[in-house]
Amino acid sequence: MSADRNPWLSQPVAPPAPAPGATTTIRLSAPTGPSAPHAGVPAPDLVDQLPMREQQRQADLWCLGSHGGAGESTLAGLVPGWAEAGHAWPRVGVWGRTPVVLMARSDLRGLRAAQAAATQWAAGLTPGVELLGLVVSADSSGRLPQPLRELLRVIAGGVPRVWELPWVESWRTDPAKPANAPRGVRRVVDELTVLLDQSATSAPHRKDLR
Repeated sequence: MSADRNPWLSQPVAPPAPAPGATTTIRLSAPTGPSAPHAGVPAPDLVDQLPMREQQRQADLWCLGSHGGAGESTLAGLVPGWAEAGHAWPRVGVWGRTPVVLMARSDLRGLRAAQAAATQWAAGLTPGVELLGLVVSADSSGRLPQPLRELLRVIAGGVPRVWELPWVESWRTDPAKPANAPRGVRRVVDELTVLLDQSATSAPHRKDLR
């Protein structure tokens, strides 16, 4: 994934050697859980599993909603080359591993759906998926209640990383776009961009369809 296609980045993602006075590169949030599925994780009930769906094209990143209203279309619409996967794990045929970010609202329904989807991935039931982490979109402007914060901490231990998108009041009436995105949203997009570039560098076998 190249930075010139991303309207968010105003600086090199990983310069070979920072020049004096150069802008500091983006610092990633700390990992919260495993970066790959692992043995011993029980599969969630079938009714709680998301289906897998064949996709006829590749995307730089697939935004997967763990439930309706998770915000996947909003996030995917902010960056060229990102696509919404709806509510099904994407399968992209012969094009190698498929980068995915799981999404959920921060209410109880959303977090429980995210937990089930994360468990499905951790149990090895989503072949080909390269899960970057979980993006949790605020369901209101208030502080997340303590029980939900505790549940989110539990879920975070089962996915590579977790990001929280703030409530954006203006997006209730105006279309979401980079120009009206707050700093918290820009930060999440920047971090995902860095991870995608790192993944592409470490996996040169992945075919570039651009």
